[in-house]
Amino acid sequence: MAFTSWFIKKFDGSYTVKIFAGPGNNGGDALAVARLLLERNYKIKVYLLHSSLKLSVDCEINLKRIQTISPGNVLVLNEQALLPELSGNDIIIDGIFGSGITRKVTGFPDHIIHHINSSGAYIISIDIPSGLFGEDNRSNDPGNIIRADLTLSFQFPFLSFFFAENEIFTGNWEIVNIGLHPAIINDSDTPYQSLDKEEIKSLIKPRKKFSHKGTYGHALLITGRYSMMGAAILTTKACLRGGAGLVTAHIPGSGYTIMQSAVPEALTSIDDSDKVFSGISDLRSFDAVGIGPGLGCDEKTCNALKMVLESIKIPLVLDADALNIMSAHKDWIGLLPENTILTPHPGEFDRLTGPSGSMYERFLKQSDFSKKNKVIIALKGAHTIITAPNGNAWFNTTGNPGMATGGSGDVLTGLIVAFLAQGYPPLDAVKTGVFLHGLAGDLAKDITGEESLIASDLIKYIGKAFLKVKQSE
Repeated sequence: MAFTSWFIKKFDGSYTVKIFAGPGNNGGDALAVARLLLERNYKIKVYLLHSSLKLSVDCEINLKRIQTISPGNVLVLNEQALLPELSGNDIIIDGIFGSGITRKVTGFPDHIIHHINSSGAYIISIDIPSGLFGEDNRSNDPGNIIRADLTLSFQFPFLSFFFAENEIFTGNWEIVNIGLHPAIINDSDTPYQSLDKEEIKSLIKPRKKFSHKGTYGHALLITGRYSMMGAAILTTKACLRGGAGLVTAHIPGSGYTIMQSAVPEALTSIDDSDKVFSGISDLRSFDAVGIGPGLGCDEKTCNALKMVLESIKIPLVLDADALNIMSAHKDWIGLLPENTILTPHPGEFDRLTGPSGSMYERFLKQSDFSKKNKVIIALKGAHTIITAPNGNAWFNTTGNPGMATGGSGDVLTGLIVAFLAQGYPPLDAVKTGVFLHGLAGDLAKDITGEESLIASDLIKYIGKAFLKVKQSE
């Protein structure tokens, strides 16, 4: 019913709908959808893959039901049958295999999958594209998986949906609530969670009437070099918009006038070097530090970063060139204080840990790196993945492709440091920063469009992102 209700809102009865059902429970779902659409006067053709495999109880029940209301409408497909004629004008509903599949598809079902994929029709998969595993697809055959235009899944997405290599199979995916019992959901043990508005709303600290700028912490941002002051400005503005009471930007001397003009609300700390970060003498007056955007990898900067790591006693975020420096000095990883936050994009992460053959493999490395080194990692991407030292992971649900633009990561760093400065626990700071960052991008996209979105737009919409999260439904 959930699938059918969704389908009839998207597609009227003018389409020919061709439904492929397998012998298991996913096939039972497909046959039930076929019956429900027939009852609503849709033009339906049903194909049941059935050879030596026994039908599941669900599949058999729903086969009898549809045969009762529409005798002869179900065509059984096996090795001896001709492949059905498919057109680019058709809508195909894929219900061949569900999440229970653990081996790559071979034989006759593989021929059907290839036939569907080459049809040019619009393909919708029920729950999961046939042939795709729910988690690890490294041993799978990508040629033997349905390539859906859209996947409609139920209650929760599968882990494999969050990895870029599987987008070609899932297409766009949506989740429909089917009313699973909340108590059972809460009692189900999993290390994987998705970030949602209600969780972030519960994390945001309310401001008190008699508070002052000192109440909300003093953030230090070590950013920028000659020719890269834009990164410093974006990070600093985002940190201010994230609610830090005071923000100091430590910058080379050549950036002083630029920073004072671009961000008058920020304090400045001027490096002894006119061009690069070469050191900072005292961190005791700050509540959190972010290092990296636009920093460069000059030898002086490398030595200065090491000195910070050896002495720091306050929460720390490393991004961009700070991570690149760490990649060139992997023996420094042991200097990272517990719960340090790293915010790499995939390239920076691969430089730190070695190349990965897939996003799933990179995720496993990320989780292992967090546990081994007791750090928090926000691996930036379409669904930014946050991993914690205890092995738990969170997948972000906000953001859009318009955010794939220079400076977007600098904004995220500033936001996370803002929450650290305000006293948020490091994991809460990361989750809140990542979610609001993506939400600001979604709000900006609605005005600018994806193609025209730039990092400065994200900063403009941080405030509206806060308001949207705090609104009651």
